[in-house]
Amino acid sequence: MFEPRETTALVGNNGSGKSTLLQLIYNYQTYSKGSISYELNGAILSEEHLVGKVSFAAPYLELLEDFSLMEMLHFHFKLVSVQPEITFAHMIAACGLSEQEDKPIKYFSSGMKQRLKLIIAIYADTPLLLLDEPCSNLDEQGILWYRNLMQTQLGKRSIIIASNQLFEYDFCDKQLPLVDFKKKPIA
Repeated sequence: MFEPRETTALVGNNGSGKSTLLQLIYNYQTYSKGSISYELNGAILSEEHLVGKVSFAAPYLELLEDFSLMEMLHFHFKLVSVQPEITFAHMIAACGLSEQEDKPIKYFSSGMKQRLKLIIAIYADTPLLLLDEPCSNLDEQGILWYRNLMQTQLGKRSIIIASNQLFEYDFCDKQLPLVDFKKKPIA
């Protein structure tokens, strides 16, 4: 169980199921057994009512690459509310993408794309934030930016981070170790 305003790290070896669990929570992938229940302010939410309640960033999620940075922000934040007091100019400056507003995303480096994915998820005004390997493709400056930005989010909402890199989650309240769920062949 994940608690409100708690930060949890899903940790484990590659292939242990960290990303799969995040995808299941986000409803990005369907489960074959078991169930997931969602509760917000004491009320049970159906999967259909998760839109605008959960934000998700992962290196494998695609962006609309023909959009410019500003077009992407305008499109995304028509679907999900932005956190109070946060402007597009603030987001762009904070993640180091100033003067890139009109550049098509397809011309961004992999690190620039990851920063964009992170600001879209982190600055969304949702009670649950899911991050899968958040520092993928980030350089040292990007990692420092991520860590500083996460400090502004702690205690404000539930955050679940899937990673096997300590610097991505060492600020979390708790760790949930996942063991490899796949059965090993008998030799």
